[in-house]
Amino acid sequence: MYGPLIRSFRDLTEHGSDLRRPVVTLFSGGLDSSYLLLRLVQAGASDVHAVSIDLGGDETSEEKARIAEKIGVRFHHVDARSEFAELYVRPAIAAHGVYLDTHPVSSTLSRPLLAKTVMGVAEEIGATGVLHTANRSQNSLRRINGALGLLGFRGTYGSPYDLDPVDRGRKMHELKAAGVDEMATRAVSSDSNLWCREFESGLLDDPEAHAVPEEFYRWSRLRDVTASDHVEITFVAGNPVAVDGEKLKLEALIEALNTRAGAFGLGRYSGLEHLADGSKVLEIREMPAARLLLASRRHLETAVLEAETLREKIGVEQVWVREALEGRWFGELRLACQAFVDTCLEQVSGTVGWRLSAGQAETTSIIAEHPRYLRDREAWERRSIAAELR
Repeated sequence: MYGPLIRSFRDLTEHGSDLRRPVVTLFSGGLDSSYLLLRLVQAGASDVHAVSIDLGGDETSEEKARIAEKIGVRFHHVDARSEFAELYVRPAIAAHGVYLDTHPVSSTLSRPLLAKTVMGVAEEIGATGVLHTANRSQNSLRRINGALGLLGFRGTYGSPYDLDPVDRGRKMHELKAAGVDEMATRAVSSDSNLWCREFESGLLDDPEAHAVPEEFYRWSRLRDVTASDHVEITFVAGNPVAVDGEKLKLEALIEALNTRAGAFGLGRYSGLEHLADGSKVLEIREMPAARLLLASRRHLETAVLEAETLREKIGVEQVWVREALEGRWFGELRLACQAFVDTCLEQVSGTVGWRLSAGQAETTSIIAEHPRYLRDREAWERRSIAAELR
């Protein structure tokens, strides 16, 4: 398959497409990606590669491999958890990647890595087509397409769901008829990685009535309303490096805080995110580690940076979020924003202590290595007056 952007299922067989050539699909193991594999096989594609990229999500590679085998396609598993944490989540923590002050971004971070990784697989096996399953009510459509474009993929790519949506009932029915019945109980679309568990669509379609079933949550289920905990998070140059004095790689640090903070019901977010035409869709997510990490870094940079520098950084942060969200992660403006953010954080090192209780997180200490804060106001007033009178 080589030619124009794929936007419908008809495009899979038209425009001179050669389904005998290798074609690669992003495969999450969900309803849309499983149905796409089935449609490719039904259309006569003989060399389909389902690429599962592990970012620390819920579904196991064994489950995904079983679905791929039932449909009759080749399965690839790529472990990208460490790369995701270090090269995508870490920059987002530094840049305070929060969408319009409502929720930390997540798929904004994962989609460029998915695109980069699946493009690498495609080039390795000589595939001229890369497919995904985002539809036009999902911002992933422009994020994945945008990333593949900026990365310079020379083959055909896109999502057949863009112009050719298929209702959930039909997808479930056809998959079940093909022997794939794992999707029968799924009431919403979900996306998960080590940074976030996110839900949308289905019974969460309507923002005016969206009570989330408690069983959807895993990390943030309140364990004990009477319990409390104290946790300290250490940063070096704006990067989280330790919990309670124990140095951890970022992947493990996030996992630890998802458990620690989540046990107190922390880190649940709901928010409306805009689509390409300005319409808004509801997204629900749980991100306990993000709740503490972003707040901790903000406390430390407030302790260290000049007020004017911090004001400018906050403005640049929203440019960073916009560029990443709109599919320009690999674009020059997002990279320039990242460089500014990282420069601001060079001196932002220290430790923030928190007291955790049911539904609450309160700071108990903010200790910066290069602070601007006062620890004795009266002594400062005496020095300030004396200096002025001299």
